[in-house]
Amino acid sequence: MSAASGKGPTIFCAGIVVLDEVFRVPRVPETDTKIDASEYITVGGGCAPNAAVAIARLGGNVAFAGPLGDDGTADRILGHLADEKIDTAGCVRVPGGRSSVSAILIDDKGARTIATYSDRKLLEAAPRDVEGLLVGADGLLIDNRRPRFVAPFCEAAAARKLPIVLDVDKPTQLDDPLLNAATHAIFSGESLRGTTGCDDLAQGFDIVRRKLRHFVAVTDGHNGGLWCAGGDVHSYPAFEIKVVDTLGAGDTFHGAFAIALIEGQPLEACLRFAAAAAAVKCMRFGGISSAPTRREVEDFLKTRG
Repeated sequence: MSAASGKGPTIFCAGIVVLDEVFRVPRVPETDTKIDASEYITVGGGCAPNAAVAIARLGGNVAFAGPLGDDGTADRILGHLADEKIDTAGCVRVPGGRSSVSAILIDDKGARTIATYSDRKLLEAAPRDVEGLLVGADGLLIDNRRPRFVAPFCEAAAARKLPIVLDVDKPTQLDDPLLNAATHAIFSGESLRGTTGCDDLAQGFDIVRRKLRHFVAVTDGHNGGLWCAGGDVHSYPAFEIKVVDTLGAGDTFHGAFAIALIEGQPLEACLRFAAAAAAVKCMRFGGISSAPTRREVEDFLKTRG
C-alpha cells in the first residue's frame, strides 16, 4: 500500500467493482415500453469501491483492490477511482475478461432498480501480493460479492488483528468463512432476509447474532437498523430526509462506519455518523458521486441535535 497522504486512518478495501450507468426516471417502466430519463450519469460502482470513495471524502487514506477486465470499461472505472485519490495498484485486470457493468434506474421516490453483468472470469480471479498491499493499513473493508478475491485479504488482516468490516450485500450461508472472520459484519435488510429465510427482520437478526457472537448490524433504509456486539440487541434510527437517490447509500454507510470505528469512536457514535453520511448522500442524485465530505456530515449532525 502506498504511503498515506493525510492524517486520517488508512483503510484497505476489496471486492466487486462496477461501472454504473445511472438514469433518473419518473417510474420504472412496464415491460415492452419506453420512458424518458430526466438525468443521467456514468460513475464508478460496486460495494467496496463505493465505500472507498466515501472513506476518502470523509478524510481517510484509501486503497482498493478488485477484479476488472482488460477493456476500456476498466480504464473508465479506474479513472473514477483515481479522481478520488484512491490507490488502485492492487486491482487485477483479467486477460480476456469483461469488466462488470450495471444499468440503474432511480425513480421519483429515490428507489433504485439494478441489473448487473458480471463476467464469470472475474469471479475466479485471485489477488496478488496481499501481504504487501496491506502494509500500513489500519483496517480492512470488504464486500461478499467477490468471495474468492477478498478471502486472502481477510485472512491476512485477521493474522494482523486488524478490524475487518464486512458488507454482507449478497445473501449467504451462516457458516460462510467471511462472516466468521469479520470483526464487524453489516447486512442489508434484503441480504439478512435472504440469508436467514425470515421475512421478520428482528427474528432474522436474532438468528444471525446468536450464530456469529461478534459485532453484527443490519441496515433497513428509512427504518434505521439493529446492532449487537455480543450482548443485547440495540436499535438505531434513520434520519428523516427528502430522499432523492438511494444508490450508494449502503456503501456510504459502510465506509463511514469503518472510518469512525478505526478512529476509535464508540459504536453508537459510529452508527450515528454512518447513518448521517448515508442520509446526506440520499439527498442528492448521482450514486456514489454524491457521497458527502466530512464537513457536510458534521454540519448535518449539528442540525439534527
